[in-house]
Amino acid sequence: MKRTIIKIDEELCNGCGACVTGCHEGALQLINGKAVMISDLYCDGLGACIGECPVGAIAFEEREAEPYSEEAVMERIAPKGEKVILAHLNHLKEHGEKELVKQGLSYLEKHHIKVDFGYKSTSQSQEKLPCGCPGSMAREIKRPAVINPAGLRMPNNTPEQVSELRQFPVQLHLLNPSAGFLHRSHLLLAADCTAFASGEFHCRFLKGKTLAIACPKLDHNIQTYIDKLALMIEEAELETLTVLVMEVPCCNGLVQIAQTAREQSKHIPIKVITLSIDGSVKSEKWI
Repeated sequence: MKRTIIKIDEELCNGCGACVTGCHEGALQLINGKAVMISDLYCDGLGACIGECPVGAIAFEEREAEPYSEEAVMERIAPKGEKVILAHLNHLKEHGEKELVKQGLSYLEKHHIKVDFGYKSTSQSQEKLPCGCPGSMAREIKRPAVINPAGLRMPNNTPEQVSELRQFPVQLHLLNPSAGFLHRSHLLLAADCTAFASGEFHCRFLKGKTLAIACPKLDHNIQTYIDKLALMIEEAELETLTVLVMEVPCCNGLVQIAQTAREQSKHIPIKVITLSIDGSVKSEKWI
């Protein structure tokens, strides 16, 4: 079957092993000083290892792969003990994989494996699993219909600016193309500096959009960004892509990333907004 799964760039991999530790499913091992995917069967495609890699050597790709098996994963990790089991189940819960959590708990019951969840029943355990990695946990943020009700004022009597952020995380390396909040959304791909340059970032540029931030100058492995964005365009069926950049030359790299990703997936409308150093809009165009 064709599904989203991770790939490893062996040339970039420095063998630090951070991804192996971050993969509670046991899909990765260090072999000859490099991280290696030992079986598609164990890779859930949720990408926890991507956020652990310090050199950007791991990315998502869509290819033919064995279907993920929660039973196979549980068989593999159960001998490693309670902490590993809890970390794995919590990882699934953080990404909203309730059915896989249920399968994991059923495996424990079936094989009479006792795990201390701190609660009496497995149904409670599914809801109350401890938090593991809040930095990469995918979350949708619900906003009230009335964004700025009358009378909401700051101490200096100016209207309070309310956040328009609709999801977390926001860093492009950490986003999962399969996240529900991305589906058929309007994506804002913003250079890191833009939110600090423009006082209107939330109300003018982010409102009604999902967000991905990146820096083409400082971030490693630009190809990872291209691959990730191409998957978002294809799998999440993005409606539009807005690229918000500064007027500095290095920011042009973000526009090139967006264009290349579109060429590798399918055509969607792309708007490029360029900010001056003072935060004002210098240009705005569809490409």
